[in-house]
Amino acid sequence: MEEKGSDCTSLTINEEILQTAAVKAINGVLINKESFLQLLQKNIAIVLNEGDDNAADDINKKLDELQKELIKQAKSKNDYNEVADEIYRLRGLKQNALVEKAECEGKKQRIVEMTDFLNEQSCELEEYEEQMVRRLIEKVTVHDNRFEIEFKSGIEIQIDK
Repeated sequence: MEEKGSDCTSLTINEEILQTAAVKAINGVLINKESFLQLLQKNIAIVLNEGDDNAADDINKKLDELQKELIKQAKSKNDYNEVADEIYRLRGLKQNALVEKAECEGKKQRIVEMTDFLNEQSCELEEYEEQMVRRLIEKVTVHDNRFEIEFKSGIEIQIDK
């Protein structure tokens, strides 16, 4: 860190200390593999229950009905503003449902990757591996006396400095 006359109060930390904390966190998961595998299975069940796979299909059916109604109203020269507004509202809901479904799929994939990693790994890590850390860890929060390490699968571990 270079002193340039600024009054920066942000915490700074040596990269090696941060790498050691990441290795400790991964090893902590490996040591308690069985309990974390159970937690991951619960997380998968939660993610599967969160997603409503049929939401977009249900909205599509309603949209089809409303579009037919819109055409009917337009042909008979009736006011069709309410129908058009409902179509726009449902399109927004459909977009939201598709985004939520994609997010659930992403969560499920990260949990599966963590489960596969735990099942494949037979021993503790001895040194920092950049690719593994990038694959497994979502973020590291540095506090005065500890690190909070959040894995992409949702598991959080605290490592004392």
